[in-house]
Amino acid sequence: MYKVYGKPVTRAFRVLWMMEEIGADYELIPAPSRSPEVTAVNPSGKVPVLEVEGASVSDSTAILTFLADRHGALTHPAGTIERAMQDAVTHLLLDEMDAVLWTAARHSFVLPQERRTPEVKESLKWEFERNLTRLAERIDGPYLCGDQMTIADIICVHCLDWAVGAKFPFENQTLAEYAKPIRARAAFQRVRAMAS
Repeated sequence: MYKVYGKPVTRAFRVLWMMEEIGADYELIPAPSRSPEVTAVNPSGKVPVLEVEGASVSDSTAILTFLADRHGALTHPAGTIERAMQDAVTHLLLDEMDAVLWTAARHSFVLPQERRTPEVKESLKWEFERNLTRLAERIDGPYLCGDQMTIADIICVHCLDWAVGAKFPFENQTLAEYAKPIRARAAFQRVRAMAS
């Protein structure tokens, strides 16, 4: 059995969604970042953390990749062109969506008050909206990488929802239509209920 550390309102949502998609047995430890439970398995105190076979794996994308490879689900096989394209889209999402949203979060509530620069958020919103337009042009089927849902779709839809919660602009109709059936998936809905 896997153990997942982190509250569903964090990037742990991605890992829980993956668990639900693959039907894996897991235990959720809904501990907040930097709590004693989390620092015991990840000295940085960041969530999510996956505990498996006596090892602790941190970083949501690393966990998703591990689970996808281990269970042969939501990924293209390693060493294929399709996997290289999937990885390229995954890294693009991390650079152009996740990193922008995380920077805004840091300047909203994560950093100590005296280290925050709230004015940067307007620039980040502009950048995010521009990045959404470019991402929409890359969609290659019902999913980001064609006919098969992959971990890139989990990251993308999670970031789109994060953006809405953070009051970032999200008026791109192509991405709204892309995300709608993915959000309707039973696995997504089960995790959304956990986060409520």
